[in-house]
Amino acid sequence: MSGGKPFPVSSAYSTHNEVQLIRGGADYFETLLELVNNAQYSVHLQTYIFDADETGTMVANALMDAARRGVQVYLLLDGYASQHLPEPFILQLKQSGIFFRWFEPVFRSRRFYVGRRLHHKLLVVDAVHSMVAGVNISNRYNDMPGQKAWLDWAVHAKGEVSAELFNLCVEVWNKAGWGKKRKHQLQSEAQLHLRGKECLVRVRRNDWVRRKNQISRSYLEMFRKATSHITMMSSYFLPGAAFRRNLAHAAKRGVVIKVITAGTSDISMAKHAERYLYRWMFRNNIQLYEYQPNVLHGKLSTYDTRFVTIGSYNINNISAYASIELNLDVQHAAFAQQAEQALEEIITKDCVQITEKEFEKHNTLIKRIWQRICYEMIRLIFFLFTFYFRQRS
Repeated sequence: MSGGKPFPVSSAYSTHNEVQLIRGGADYFETLLELVNNAQYSVHLQTYIFDADETGTMVANALMDAARRGVQVYLLLDGYASQHLPEPFILQLKQSGIFFRWFEPVFRSRRFYVGRRLHHKLLVVDAVHSMVAGVNISNRYNDMPGQKAWLDWAVHAKGEVSAELFNLCVEVWNKAGWGKKRKHQLQSEAQLHLRGKECLVRVRRNDWVRRKNQISRSYLEMFRKATSHITMMSSYFLPGAAFRRNLAHAAKRGVVIKVITAGTSDISMAKHAERYLYRWMFRNNIQLYEYQPNVLHGKLSTYDTRFVTIGSYNINNISAYASIELNLDVQHAAFAQQAEQALEEIITKDCVQITEKEFEKHNTLIKRIWQRICYEMIRLIFFLFTFYFRQRS
């Protein structure tokens, strides 16, 4: 079963779009449910984690309701991160009419891919509305009674870019899993030539196996073009050599660089490894902030009040080489200003600035040794996860 008939696609910026910045938690899931509930023709949801908890059940019910009223619903989940989804839960999805598929397993005997993951989080409705996010389908990412959502972001787009993202959904769906591919024509798609407010948006992907490194290139472009300021939020900030070199060059040009990282991480080893790089950041006059209220999971960066990139991409080599990632780049001054204001508000209200003096005061020799060990172990993990026998031509 194919995911529908693709439309012509371009890697350039599309013009006729409207975009909205959405914070993770209740706002994100309210928007997701509204879009699914109003779907007329098709829903594609592709995500890394889908849990059978209250949030997952809520989303599943909306998808099943859509399928029962005749909407073609396609649900693609990563075969590793969502492998604990109960069989009865999956069966219920299928019985409602949802087309369900796993992204290819961790190990493929025919291709010998190791560790390749479908890490992007993408919703496309009627090829008109889309959401690109870092948010998974789980209680951790939702505002629950007595529990605030992990900090995350999404961009809701309406317009030409959504037709391109629909095309991407079809492509990824048809190449996922082992099932025999069968042609399937969607009955209709609404408003494919929507002409909304002008906003430049482009789809950016990283998939090393398929020779795509567009998001990495977007970041390098940002480091090289910035003249005033760069603000980056990243949950696992472990930039590779090329990123560090270009960030250092930007700092030498006088660009003010701010990095927002997690104060509390869901992966403690990654946080210790990240702190190993703090001295490098101090040497290069990079301002460093740790988010305090709970876990930071967001991936959002902006520069010079003109450009924003947002999605699933973490600034480390797992995202660069071992996972399938998806971001949207937005060139729009008002949207960039909104994103910058949101980040500045978080810095002011929810972060602690980490200065070199305070860091060194509490960073004992034992801690430094442990940080170095964690850093080298993470590098080894990166190597193992990014090792493939071959790329596809």
